[in-house]
Amino acid sequence: MSPARIRTYGVTAAALLALAATTLTAADAGASNAAAAAPQTRQIASSVLGSDYKITLTALRSTEDEYAASVRLQVYTQAGGVWKESDRVTVAEVDGWFWFPLTGRGAVCELSTASTEPAPLTVSLLLTPSLGCSDPTHFVVKQGRVFAD
Repeated sequence: MSPARIRTYGVTAAALLALAATTLTAADAGASNAAAAAPQTRQIASSVLGSDYKITLTALRSTEDEYAASVRLQVYTQAGGVWKESDRVTVAEVDGWFWFPLTGRGAVCELSTASTEPAPLTVSLLLTPSLGCSDPTHFVVKQGRVFAD
């Protein structure tokens, strides 16, 4: 092979490597932007009421304020041996909680439920260590749906 031909292959290979690196960098940037847009979540409590309902509390970190969070209460019912979400509500106000106390030790002050129909549900969460727990919020779960009590 002539030196000119080897140089052409070298330039082509370098160009392809540069293109691949640019494409990967762009893909990484797109993934980072998508991840930044999705709120960070952490399940903070879960309870199963017989075979009827599964209740979860999930903290969602605010995308606007790194210290704020929301709490999502989800109800699942069993269908074909698999839990499927049947309803969800926000506990208190959107971004009305503090992320760090909510996701730390002792975040759930009270989560009480009962295997009855309708199923009463009480939630109290840690506001801050110095303020203590929130007032209890009461819900009722009827046929897989959540209602304020």
